[in-house]
Amino acid sequence: MPSKRPRRIASALILVAGALAVAACGEKYPNSTFTHLTDFNTIIDGLWNRLLLLGTIVFVIVEALLVFTIIKFRKREGAPAPKQTHGNSTLEITWTIIPVIILVLIAVPTVSAIWKTEAKASANSIQVQVIGHQWWWEFRYPQYGVVTANELYLPAGRTANFQLNSRDVIHSFWTPQLGGKRDVITNRTNYIWYTPDSSLAGSVFNGFCAEYCGSSHANMRFHVYTVAPAEFENWAAHQKENAAMSPVAAPAPAAPASGARAGVKVASAAQKTAASAIMQVSEGYEFPLDKMPAHTLPQTPLPVGDREVKFDDSLLAQGDAARGHELVSNMAHMGDVPCLTCHIIKGEYTSSGKQLFADDAAKGPNLTHFATRHTFAGGIYRSDARMLARWVKNAEHMKPGSLMTTLGAGQYWPSMKQTRTTGLDDRQIADIVAYLMALK
Repeated sequence: MPSKRPRRIASALILVAGALAVAACGEKYPNSTFTHLTDFNTIIDGLWNRLLLLGTIVFVIVEALLVFTIIKFRKREGAPAPKQTHGNSTLEITWTIIPVIILVLIAVPTVSAIWKTEAKASANSIQVQVIGHQWWWEFRYPQYGVVTANELYLPAGRTANFQLNSRDVIHSFWTPQLGGKRDVITNRTNYIWYTPDSSLAGSVFNGFCAEYCGSSHANMRFHVYTVAPAEFENWAAHQKENAAMSPVAAPAPAAPASGARAGVKVASAAQKTAASAIMQVSEGYEFPLDKMPAHTLPQTPLPVGDREVKFDDSLLAQGDAARGHELVSNMAHMGDVPCLTCHIIKGEYTSSGKQLFADDAAKGPNLTHFATRHTFAGGIYRSDARMLARWVKNAEHMKPGSLMTTLGAGQYWPSMKQTRTTGLDDRQIADIVAYLMALK
């Protein structure tokens, strides 16, 4: 009885080939790097196509010769042993020269692509300093005096030159549809540039960290908005302004209140008076949320089980931005770490009367115009009150490894391995959320 094994193998191969054919029929690859949306991707895609063509030609020829040799010189019943020959100089020289020619055909366009992509960016490029943190991205525009986090605005049609640095471990900056990835390394500056096509105004793209960097590596994302030059200038001018609700004048240094613990600063009357004078901030350009494709909107669900963060959502409608401002700027009087120790809100002051500027070093993302962003927490959550309240309450449960302090009273603090007996209640958190959502 003939064996059924070859028939089974053939059936399996046909099934696999069919599955691959069906998979290849799809037309939408939202994060594909095989695009011609920038000059960088056009160069790399052209190199890829040439190498793929040459590799395919070599593969077909080699496999055809191999099959021909197997069939022609296979062992036959009763056939004499094959004649042994010492060698064929012509053949050996031929199969040495052919690979050399192939390697030259590969090397020339490869070196040319390297020279093009490693060349200095044009003089009129927009300069962007990219700083990788565990696990979020900081973007600085030194020509405009703007600092933001996790959302990168670029004018379509203008070259963007990225200066890449890391504050901790190795990361990798990658926007698949716009340009090749490049490592972001501590104590070393790398560069990469590309020019978004002028037709891309009004587009948004996903960005990722492409180098494993710790427990929340997969949660280190960002978005790139390519906008019209006039819209970019409007956005940058607005982002440079002080935060909405920031005081117009510096408060006097706080004096300890009677009964206050030593070393803990409280808000003075002068501070409260200054805080009541609110900055008037103009409206600036903000990428329309309804123009963001579905694949660019975060779909991260809220944690469940042991990591669930419970919150009374009914309090969010009662949140008071003014009370939230007081909490954010003067949380030290509660014996807690002040928000402005780690975050920058341009125009705000510390309890000692020092103004915090956007170019100061900070451990956390710049929050100056937080409410103009569509995402937060390294781009994994939408910027809505429900998500933000739970983040303020227990960031480590919302994002493993987050360095943000757990602020909610009664919450388990993973990094400290303890449950908080002090902290903020849900009403106070609702006030802070109202304040952050007012930072347009």
